[in-house]
Amino acid sequence: MLSNNQRDAAFNKLLDLYQVKLYWLIRKLVGTHEDADDVLQNTFIRIYKGLPKFSQDSSLYTWMHRIAYNESLRFIEQNRKKFHISIDDVNRKYLDNLMEDSFFEGNELQVKLHRILSELPDKHREIFNMKYYDDMKFREIAEITGMKEGSLKTSYYNSVSIIQSKIENIDILTLKKVD
Repeated sequence: MLSNNQRDAAFNKLLDLYQVKLYWLIRKLVGTHEDADDVLQNTFIRIYKGLPKFSQDSSLYTWMHRIAYNESLRFIEQNRKKFHISIDDVNRKYLDNLMEDSFFEGNELQVKLHRILSELPDKHREIFNMKYYDDMKFREIAEITGMKEGSLKTSYYNSVSIIQSKIENIDILTLKKVD
């Protein structure tokens, strides 16, 4: 059993190691820096309270990632209910915030990718982000989302196919306008 000082020191080490990674996971889900900071704070409160109950069934990072993921979904759902907004409005707001964000340094292709991602269903986008951007293994994503690996793979590869198709269509349309 850890003393309070040892527990606090261990928690501070977790903050140092994982704060940035979890921030970007959350940021991709909630959209704005301010919202991501709020959700990150709630995430670390849950982590701190849950550390004594951590059962080591998964890696510590996967456990923390699951908490961040669930906190993000909880935040999104609360905002949808609170402001009575549709998923289309959420997606438009995400793109608007992304374009205005001083930290976003994306080129035209990255903006197109984010636009296409915003059109995907939530689950597909979340799975794509974890696999593509966070380079997570399907096993890890399954632990976080509670989905089966086969379903995750199908979702991911369907998303990749949709993205490729839409990017190719955009490029074809752009080329036709130039001619």
